[in-house]
Amino acid sequence: MSTQDPRLRIVVGSDAAGRFYKDALADDLRANAMVAEVLDIGVDEPTQATYPEIAFAAGRLIADGQADRALLVCHTGLGVAIAANKVRGIRAVTAHDSLSVRAAVCSNNAQVLTFGQGIIGLGLARRLAVEWLTYRFDPGSSAAAKVRAISDFEQQHLPVLIPGGRA
Repeated sequence: MSTQDPRLRIVVGSDAAGRFYKDALADDLRANAMVAEVLDIGVDEPTQATYPEIAFAAGRLIADGQADRALLVCHTGLGVAIAANKVRGIRAVTAHDSLSVRAAVCSNNAQVLTFGQGIIGLGLARRLAVEWLTYRFDPGSSAAAKVRAISDFEQQHLPVLIPGGRA
């Protein structure tokens, strides 16, 4: 999260199978007082980027400090979560219920939330997105040591990918 502004900078993205929800959720986020900025990285047309490309781009924006969180949508939410998790430093989860959304942030410090347009209704996705905005990770919590252990393992064992996909 940016240090001067407590509001979040959110990246939104989807593949063609999640475009309708992505557009609706982006509009909701733009109207929310807890959001400073919404960066829509697509897709806008069915023939554009695939879900891995969108998820990699969203993860890189967060890892590079240009955004605080991302909300990604595909048919199940699983593909975008898997792809976003390949970006070093990113923790992405698919969550379709309130408890999981809360735990994603408060217990796991996940920066990326993913939804499945083919799995949950738009009303539920909208409600969960608003809930997601209200949660903050507490670096002094008992969960912090576990998140740190994951980050330490990642730093020691996973390669840094450079543009073009090379390690």
